[in-house]
Amino acid sequence: MTTATELPADDLAADRQAASPITMLNPDFPFSYDHYLAHPDGLGSVPEELLGTEVAVIGAGLSGLVTAYELMKLGLRPVVYEADQIGGRLRTAAFPAAPGVVADLGGMRFPVSGRAFYHYVDLLGVETEAFPNPLSSASSSTVIELAGKKHYATTPEDLPPFFQEVADAWKAAINDGARFTEMQDAIRSRDTGRIKELWNDLLPRMDEQTFYGFIAASKAFKEAGFAHREAFGQVGFGTGGWDTDFPNSILEILRVVYTDADDQHRLIRGGAQRLPEALWHHAPSGMRHWPEGTSLASLHSGSPHGAVGRISRDPDGDLRIRERWGREASYPAVVTTCQSWLLSTRIHTQEALFPADLWTAMERSHYMQSSKTFVMVDRPFWKDIDPETGQEVLSMTLTDRLNRATYLLDNGPDKPAVILLSYTWNDDALKWLALDADERVELMLHSLEQIYPGVDIASHIVGQPITVSWEADPNFMGAFKANLPGHYRYQQRLFTHFKQDALPEGQRGIFLAGDDISFTAGWAEGAVTTGLNAVWGVVNHLGGSSAPGNPGPGDLLDAIGPISLD
Repeated sequence: MTTATELPADDLAADRQAASPITMLNPDFPFSYDHYLAHPDGLGSVPEELLGTEVAVIGAGLSGLVTAYELMKLGLRPVVYEADQIGGRLRTAAFPAAPGVVADLGGMRFPVSGRAFYHYVDLLGVETEAFPNPLSSASSSTVIELAGKKHYATTPEDLPPFFQEVADAWKAAINDGARFTEMQDAIRSRDTGRIKELWNDLLPRMDEQTFYGFIAASKAFKEAGFAHREAFGQVGFGTGGWDTDFPNSILEILRVVYTDADDQHRLIRGGAQRLPEALWHHAPSGMRHWPEGTSLASLHSGSPHGAVGRISRDPDGDLRIRERWGREASYPAVVTTCQSWLLSTRIHTQEALFPADLWTAMERSHYMQSSKTFVMVDRPFWKDIDPETGQEVLSMTLTDRLNRATYLLDNGPDKPAVILLSYTWNDDALKWLALDADERVELMLHSLEQIYPGVDIASHIVGQPITVSWEADPNFMGAFKANLPGHYRYQQRLFTHFKQDALPEGQRGIFLAGDDISFTAGWAEGAVTTGLNAVWGVVNHLGGSSAPGNPGPGDLLDAIGPISLD
């Protein structure tokens, strides 16, 4: 585990990592989705007479397209509905003046521990490269500026001892209070029993504790003092400041750090949207029922169906989907991958389709706001060396100013490059909400001028800025979910809904998926794995089963799934 200063692990930890890498084996349900996907027998089968059966999939983001792709491979006919564009929150925008220069508005960095996600990256031949996180190998320099003091570093050793003290306090806090090393060892060895033993002991004691409450109560941070807690929040660990997460449940943070989701990130060359687009167009070989060359795009004549306005149940038990402009169709099964709030706001969903306690869980979801603003510049001028200081004129920047985090995205020498001027969450994101793109850029440049006096960033900007505030998009209403203390029960209901044997007949056949249904909301891995859960649910609902020797998530849910706190 590292802080934002990317402190090196000790030799023993490095040896363990090399021998058996960390994966996003979630402690609530440590099911090896990567092994499940790689099994030569596949994900299961449906009865012969049901081949070609239509199944509705609402949402063409990563979760929806993984679901649709795997259902197609099994011989079913997914019918994808999408309100806007393919990709969901893996949305990439191109600068109009240079279409090859892009900005990732949503997901942009993907931990290598997310092995189910990388299953599709590798399968589809999508190229990746290291993401320029602070003090990572992909960032040639980093500046941390707090309370007006600027610290320039090319390696962690360049930083003052204070930052090492903050890092040590965090390491001690998660080891003393959350058995961090023990959990990572269990995850490395995929020791399901040990993972569950550790997590099930911690969970009831931590469910109602905030992230900030956890660090403030730790012996290490108490001894270090408030200044260390403040800096920890502003600089964060791994990827930048995390104080906007302080009100959230400590369980959310532990799921991230246990599984190295905050470390070793890569970006997708050409933009993150390339992955869902590749799923849409790819024609897998060896599919059941469908001829060679069949793809999701070909099954839809090139375009998904439109936005969904209503979901209800017909008298015969099928589920009816009505598009916003009136077209209707019925299906024996439906998978919804949109953010769950939309089922009560943008989509008129028949109340009887879900149990009352599941509606409560959906309504109580807590979404994080998120804002980004990008500019294109004529070249990666930040690599110029200041003759007076010998330092790069601009660096990957973490600051307590409005920008909070500024990233530098290089496309090669003397080629147009991109600066992510600001990446913020929650309250910090809301500060930008009422401002247009130009106003945002002006304020961000003003902040950066205080850190880099004399560097004329504006003179390098070409074209129009690109900005996004996900909370203002009616098809999302937020960037990603982050549970508050006491929300574990809600997440358990949402995650386990795909196994429906205990539900009455009138509440079966509609399945929830998407990263907000997962225990790792905000990460593409959760979008993939809940999509695979939904695939298992649909197959089971239609009378099919998992492949012999390759049990699916529903087959093992009762044995290693999330425990009940009641």
